[in-house]
Amino acid sequence: MTTMKNVRNSLLKPKHMALSAVLAGFLLPVMQQAQAGSGYYLVSVYENAGEKTLDFKSWTSLNNNQSSTTAPEIGFGYMPDTRWYTELYGTWIRHGADHLQANSLTWQNDYLLTQGDYPFDLALHTHLEHYSDTSRGLGFEFGPALQTDVGRVQLNGNVFFERSYRSEQSSSMQMKYQWQAKYRWKPALAFGLQGFGELGTWNHWLPTARQSHRIGPVMSGDLPIADRQTLRYEIAWFSGKLSGHPAHVLSMRMQLAF
Repeated sequence: MTTMKNVRNSLLKPKHMALSAVLAGFLLPVMQQAQAGSGYYLVSVYENAGEKTLDFKSWTSLNNNQSSTTAPEIGFGYMPDTRWYTELYGTWIRHGADHLQANSLTWQNDYLLTQGDYPFDLALHTHLEHYSDTSRGLGFEFGPALQTDVGRVQLNGNVFFERSYRSEQSSSMQMKYQWQAKYRWKPALAFGLQGFGELGTWNHWLPTARQSHRIGPVMSGDLPIADRQTLRYEIAWFSGKLSGHPAHVLSMRMQLAF
């Protein structure tokens, strides 16, 4: 089994709604869920011990009423060893023509449980989110992240569970998913499809009409810019709905790895 680091390097040899801007009329629990980073960016863990990254992400959503929401994120990531990736990042948000406002501070940790032992790689993903609005308390998310490869095609499937704590409104454990099928054509260009969704409470899903599902094309790649420095990019466009409301989302991510 080839590990995720080798998958990335093998290209040289070879071998993350997004939904809609959460509208003001939506319920707070739905807003918390839709603004979580894993609703817009795929979690994919790889081996590269000692690597550090400066991370910039941003998603912009547009609904049928032409109102928009934008949420940039800036963070710093580090991989202390071949199994553990950790990142601390801040998120800001802007609705329409309003000013950017601080939204949350998040600590993400992903830990590889397998490294070539099976036909897939399995990682445990967690993130702890502290909201700027103290009435929303803390958000905690966890779940398995899986990746495997069929030739040059990379396949990902993640299932995460999310809940708010210390918030003024009670909440229950929510269930969400991510998936990806991507063809790694060259180190600088891979393309495919990604999908994201929220199903509702983990043990009692919402009716189909109220669930959130979105899908769209993704393009990504690694661009060497200096000795042991790489610029990674990912651009995706999603169409789907949130609680029955159609929306389109553009998500972008740039990482400087060194």
